[in-house]
Amino acid sequence: MNYTLKNIPERTVKPRDKGFTMVMDKGLSVRQAEDLVETCGDYIDIIKLGWATSYATNNLQKKLDFYKSVGIPVYLGGTLFEAFIIRDQFDDYRRVLEKYDIQHAEVSDGSITLDHSKKCEYISTLAKEVTVLSEVGSKDAAEIIPPYQWIELMQKELDAGAWKVIGEAREGGNVGLFRSDGEVRSGLVQEILTKIPMEKVIWEAPQKSQQVYFIKLLGSNVNLGNIAPAEVIPLETLRLGLRGDTFDYFLNGDAKL
Repeated sequence: MNYTLKNIPERTVKPRDKGFTMVMDKGLSVRQAEDLVETCGDYIDIIKLGWATSYATNNLQKKLDFYKSVGIPVYLGGTLFEAFIIRDQFDDYRRVLEKYDIQHAEVSDGSITLDHSKKCEYISTLAKEVTVLSEVGSKDAAEIIPPYQWIELMQKELDAGAWKVIGEAREGGNVGLFRSDGEVRSGLVQEILTKIPMEKVIWEAPQKSQQVYFIKLLGSNVNLGNIAPAEVIPLETLRLGLRGDTFDYFLNGDAKL
């Protein structure tokens, strides 16, 4: 940090197992990626190339090489995985990971109907080759999954070999963990936490109010995802109690650090 302040929450340092920030790259240029890392690379733990944007991004290899050179892992959005699966091209997907030397993969079924045992098979197969993140939750706002089922799905995917499970919210933060207006389904979140360790979950939380909710619930070192590049430093200040929404929270001795 650039100067000293007392009573600042202690943040985990990279490589982090918790306090994770997953950033969504929706098609940044190589130059924009360089600017992003120069500005806030210390706060970025992993980058997702959103949905299937990698299919249409120019200079993909050059950008991947840059992220690798600065030690930031990258994975391809789960929608791309689903696009391969729905076309019966799982082996082609694995070859893409190998071609681009991508060491993380997201397995999801938010846009397709996939038998859960088959999803776990994909996780298990990929986990022998790369680090797997699996996503739970539907992209269809009309599909409400009860809490017990979220827990069951998350646990089975962790058992199948997923490194972490991701709570679905989409880029807009208006499905899955959240209601259509962005309000957190707090009962769902708290029920999940009775069975799934917090360090095993990355909560997609693109909206500031959602980030504040999770920080106040679980402390500075909660895993958060789908963070826009321009929001990385604003999020870090929320984590540190240096933004109005959390300013008083970490001055209270009862707050989780």
